[in-house]
Amino acid sequence: MNRVLIILLLTLGAASTLRAQEPDSLQRDSIQKMADSLAVDTIDTTATETRRERRQRERREQEAAEQEQVIFKDSARLALEARSNRPWKQSLMVPGWGQITNGGWWWIKVPVIYGGFVTTVLIFEFNNRYYHDILEEVQYRINNNHAIPPNSKYPYLGTGSQTTDYMITAKDYYRRNRDLMILVTLGWWGLQAVEAYVNSMLKNRWDIGDDLGVSISPTLLNQPSSALAYRPYAIGVKVNFRF
Repeated sequence: MNRVLIILLLTLGAASTLRAQEPDSLQRDSIQKMADSLAVDTIDTTATETRRERRQRERREQEAAEQEQVIFKDSARLALEARSNRPWKQSLMVPGWGQITNGGWWWIKVPVIYGGFVTTVLIFEFNNRYYHDILEEVQYRINNNHAIPPNSKYPYLGTGSQTTDYMITAKDYYRRNRDLMILVTLGWWGLQAVEAYVNSMLKNRWDIGDDLGVSISPTLLNQPSSALAYRPYAIGVKVNFRF
């Protein structure tokens, strides 16, 4: 009888132990299966992603990162930038306009600017006039066996092919100087616009005060010693610029 009771108790205990362990084993199996499926999905998406899709994904990530780093400017900063960019645009449209907008020494700068334009125009007109005069005479000489034209402006040059070659060289010289004046005029136009931009930047972006000065004071300068004499210091002058 006792043996039967002991066997029943052992059977009941083993059954209860198995029942208690069964949910845990099922849970572990489900977790393992879920992890395996996620790993498979990750591997599959990585393997099936083409190079074009990867570039698009990286581009989207980069654009998102750049949008997070956008710096917004306040109204005062935008007003300063607009004020600094206005003069050089005005000078490109009308020379000297940006200098007038900047103020200061504009009453000196504007005459210098237009004086430069007048100079280039006069030099252009001089070279262009001589170019056309010599060109007409060269054409007549070539078509008439190097003879002097009836109304020649250069009768003292004489006849001959050497004189014609000399006049062709002079013609090319005046033509080159005439074309060079066009480039100089464009460069002068751009230079005055650059001056307007630099002046506006110095005026609106940087604080240049009126406290400018120079101070001069005596000082002692270190000198290297030699085997013949020991001169640790020398008298000098110190110049300080304050701006």
